[in-house]
Amino acid sequence: MESQVNSPQEYIKTLNLERQEALILLRKTILEHLPAGFTEEMSYGMIGYVVPHSIYPAGYHSNPKLPLPFISIASQKSHIALYHMGLYANQELLEWFISEYEKHSKSKIDIGKSCIRFKKIEQIPYPLIAELVSKMTVKNWISIYESTVRS
Repeated sequence: MESQVNSPQEYIKTLNLERQEALILLRKTILEHLPAGFTEEMSYGMIGYVVPHSIYPAGYHSNPKLPLPFISIASQKSHIALYHMGLYANQELLEWFISEYEKHSKSKIDIGKSCIRFKKIEQIPYPLIAELVSKMTVKNWISIYESTVRS
């Protein structure tokens, strides 16, 4: 279900207290480690971190009116989700994340193509997410995106 709110703060306020606390900390972790150039906005009904049109005018290939997405976070029905497009597009980064995950969490990784699902909020590995977020600059992401998605 896509949220219709206009800001990350509004989005978080719609959640129950436990989810609010987790999303506040996840958002803080991302914002503190996100490389320069990415911006935060509501994207696809989630809190998104994107490459703005001022940096990448071509936008997202499936809808060029939208900025190039990079990371999104959302509270889903049974979990908190972190969507990281770099994991989908960069096999080396994905393999690194999977191998590091077990060092940071007691729970088994629940991951899709770009989605990491956290069913146990108390086991979200914030330090690992901080490291993941910092691993890719805007320039890196655009280069990977253009070589894998747009080719």
